Amino acid sequence: MSNSQDATGIEGKQSFFGQPRPLVTLFGMEVWERFSFYGMQAILLIYLYYEASRGGLGISQPVAIGIVGAYGSSVYLAAIIGGWFADRVFGAERTLFYSGIIVMLGHIALAILPSVYGVATGLILVALGSGGVKATCSSLVGSLYEAGSPKRDAGFSIFYLGINIGGFAGPLLTGLLQQNAGFHYGFGLAAIGMAIGLFQYASGRKQLPDSQRVPPTPLEDGSIKYYAAGGILAVAILLAVIALGWVRADNLSGVLLGVIAIAAAGYFYIILRSSRISAEERGRVYAFVPLFLTSAAYWALYSQSYTVITAFFDQRVDRGVLGWTVPVGWLVSAQALTIIVFSGVFAWLWTALGKRQPTSAGKFVIAMFIIGFTFLGYLPYLGAQGANMPLAMLVVLLLGFTASELCLSPIGLSVSTKLAPKAFQTQMLALFFMSLALGFAAGGKLGTFYTEDTEVAYFIAMAVIGVLTAVLLLACLPFIKKAMQGAD
Repeated sequence: MSNSQDATGIEGKQSFFGQPRPLVTLFGMEVWERFSFYGMQAILLIYLYYEASRGGLGISQPVAIGIVGAYGSSVYLAAIIGGWFADRVFGAERTLFYSGIIVMLGHIALAILPSVYGVATGLILVALGSGGVKATCSSLVGSLYEAGSPKRDAGFSIFYLGINIGGFAGPLLTGLLQQNAGFHYGFGLAAIGMAIGLFQYASGRKQLPDSQRVPPTPLEDGSIKYYAAGGILAVAILLAVIALGWVRADNLSGVLLGVIAIAAAGYFYIILRSSRISAEERGRVYAFVPLFLTSAAYWALYSQSYTVITAFFDQRVDRGVLGWTVPVGWLVSAQALTIIVFSGVFAWLWTALGKRQPTSAGKFVIAMFIIGFTFLGYLPYLGAQGANMPLAMLVVLLLGFTASELCLSPIGLSVSTKLAPKAFQTQMLALFFMSLALGFAAGGKLGTFYTEDTEVAYFIAMAVIGVLTAVLLLACLPFIKKAMQGAD
């Protein structure tokens, strides 16, 4: 049975906000995986730079920012590995299930292993597992819709709501546990959340399309040993460069930035030169290139909310409310809450506008303008000592991040599935996540330059990056429209 037949049959059974029924299963999996992911990430930076007396590891703030940026980058880089396993070995459905198990084990390691050993083990496992989840869960959502379905963007917006329900609840609870009981209790709660997600997914996974249980381009007989040898060699090289001191905590984000840029260029080359794609599909991949670069620039800016803006929230925002101090981890919850509130509005907006809505590339342009101008909103509160920004003002600025994210992130997932060649379905989505990897690595590298002395110039530079990228993409819109060949 073909993907189109599967999608047509499933799309006709609508019971979840007018969407295909299996979207419920994927929605639930994403809620709990994001609960664990953002719950942990919300307290990760302060765990790294808080001194031991406050339960942290006492790492310097610039190095801690670089580590968090590198970790965020590695999650999306791991999506390439997850996409490969989905397309060549297990199929998307099984890859998603196995990846969830790895995520849970990573959170358990963070909760029970001490010091840097727990951080290293836990972050590696969470990154690998989350990469597999990202590469497959969104791809499975795309498989529920037939080609050209007008429900696709709305469906992805609803799915994106699930991401942010988890992103709201996870940090809310882990932040409270961290502040009142300690970091490791927060990490333990993240593990419990992932376990609930796995149970929910196991209960409903049979509803997903049969075509997603097998790899679309399986490995040739006898080739697995060569891939296994390559994997072992790659791990050996990684261990060697770490032992030689070429890769360290203080240069990790910079190293990843270079590696990901080379890998992305290589990945585009492989897809574009493949004999398994048609001339029409090749043109659509070319249309994806400027969107990929714009997405990377966007996430370099957005990732500041987990690094520079988290430190800013911890040190420069008045977090007192009626004599009680808001936990630092609640910053992520506040972001997620604004997305929950407005994601339904944006889903309705795109549906109501129908064919009059901006193109996918046009929505990217809007997102870059919004996030660029949002950084200017911090300028009146920079250059002074102490916690001088009102909490309400930070929430207002977060709305700018929310509006920009809803114009780009769910749309990026959707357009990736629209432009994907049939032979590279999941891997094309993984390539979109590589743009996030590139952005998070760049954001981590940029964050190491943030100090009290440079903060004014730093926020102006972030604004310039956003606006300039928007202008450049705006100039590329005619080319993108032509190369898409009606796929948008």
